[in-house]
Amino acid sequence: MSCMATSPESVAFERGVRPILRLVLPDKARAVLRFQPDKRLQARIEELASKANEGELTQAERREYEGYVRANKFVAILQRQARHLVKSAA
Repeated sequence: MSCMATSPESVAFERGVRPILRLVLPDKARAVLRFQPDKRLQARIEELASKANEGELTQAERREYEGYVRANKFVAILQRQARHLVKSAA
C-alpha cells in the first residue's frame, strides 16, 4: 500500500494505522469510498473554514475546526487505502 501522505506526521500516522485498516477495510472498502459527510456537518465545517480564513474563530471554534481537520485527514487515509484495496481486487 503506497503512502501518499506528505508530512512526516501524516506518513507516521498512516504507517501506524495501516495494519488495522488492512483488517477492517476489505469488506467495507467500497462503502468507505462512497462516504460523504451529512449536509449539516459539511455546512458547519465550511462555516468554520470561512471564519478561519478571516481570522474570526473563537478558541472553542478553533478547537472544533482542528478536530474536523484531523477527522478529514483520517477519512482521506481510509479512502486512499480503500481505493488501493479495490484496485488490487479488480
